[in-house]
Amino acid sequence: MDLNLLKGDFVMSAKAASSPGRKKASNMFKEAESFSSFSVNDLQKAKEFYSQTLGLDVKETPEGLELHTDDNIVFLYPKPNHTPASFTVLNFAVDDIDAAVDELNGLGVNLEHYNLPDIKTDERGIARAPHGPAAIAWFKDPAGNILSVLQER
Repeated sequence: MDLNLLKGDFVMSAKAASSPGRKKASNMFKEAESFSSFSVNDLQKAKEFYSQTLGLDVKETPEGLELHTDDNIVFLYPKPNHTPASFTVLNFAVDDIDAAVDELNGLGVNLEHYNLPDIKTDERGIARAPHGPAAIAWFKDPAGNILSVLQER
């Protein structure tokens, strides 16, 4: 392998990473404070949606927005060439999916509707399946990122 192609980055194969000669797993990450993040194309629209529509505590920072949900922080950062994720980036666990969907509808939030082999939503936008969460409904933020409300079993 030509390491010059990697421009100084070291890449380890999966086989080498799992070999018996490797040191044991790190403890540093287990104790590190962590948070998730995703991009948006317009911080002001994101701030309005997450704070005014969803009612979250939103803190502006020089780098972006911090969403405070219960004991979790999610960081939103601006990205001029933002492309929305094709998967769910943020889930909100709720006690009553029907009440959550009613509230989202009342706030003017449109739910996504799917009719795929593995995901089918009803007329309200709720998927109910024998496995996974009891029910889940997806919606998008102004940047097109997919969010969900889900009710656990």
